[in-house]
Amino acid sequence: MDVRGKTAIVTGSAVGVGRATALDLARRGANVVINYSRSEDDAKEAVRLVEATGARALLVRADVSDDAQVLSMVQQTVDAFGALHILVNNAAMTHFVPFQDLDGMKAEYWDDIFNVNVKGAFFCARAGAKAMKQSGGGAIVNIASVAGIRAIGSSIAYAASKAALINMTVALARVLGPDVRVNAVAPGFIETRWLKNGLGDQIYEAGKANQIKQAPLKAVCTPENVSQLVMSLIEGADLVTGECITIDGGVGIAG
Repeated sequence: MDVRGKTAIVTGSAVGVGRATALDLARRGANVVINYSRSEDDAKEAVRLVEATGARALLVRADVSDDAQVLSMVQQTVDAFGALHILVNNAAMTHFVPFQDLDGMKAEYWDDIFNVNVKGAFFCARAGAKAMKQSGGGAIVNIASVAGIRAIGSSIAYAASKAALINMTVALARVLGPDVRVNAVAPGFIETRWLKNGLGDQIYEAGKANQIKQAPLKAVCTPENVSQLVMSLIEGADLVTGECITIDGGVGIAG
């Protein structure tokens, strides 16, 4: 897909992978919707950076776990730009609970995580796909995680939610084709403020060093690395759908 003149929604795009992806889309000439739920100042800065590329931007506050807010976001997008062609389901949340602390994995934590990471992605895909079909087709990329493949990460619920998202990617690819392609990317350790704040400086730095040591490519992901893969699935994979591609510097094959 040539993204020039196309319109994209990137959920959770105030910072991190979402912002990096929004900027890559903008640099290629797409109209970009910056979505956020809490980080208003960061989201406004993301809009400023998108507009600095010469692209058009729309700022929409919406909680993706609320279907009505998602429907409103898609309608605002179509009203502003006339169409929707690209959706990147990046919005996510977690609670940091050690896997062995089964009692610490509270019922409300499961609800919080699945409401955003699974139901939210579904609500966005459902609403977005309808608009994409009216616009002549499009592409959806879900930001999953190696947590959903290897049962690792911030909590059991988070890992399970990303496994569900990967499974849902296949299901949506089946039902939305041929008009809409649906794929996922599964990053490993990413250099982000979100992860650093959640783990704390000491655990974050130790984890990063361990991942670099294990990885054949001797590096961990940056948001820009992940965006590069997302863009490749949007722009250069016209016959690819229902796939989940891992990006982790090769840690998964290190043995």
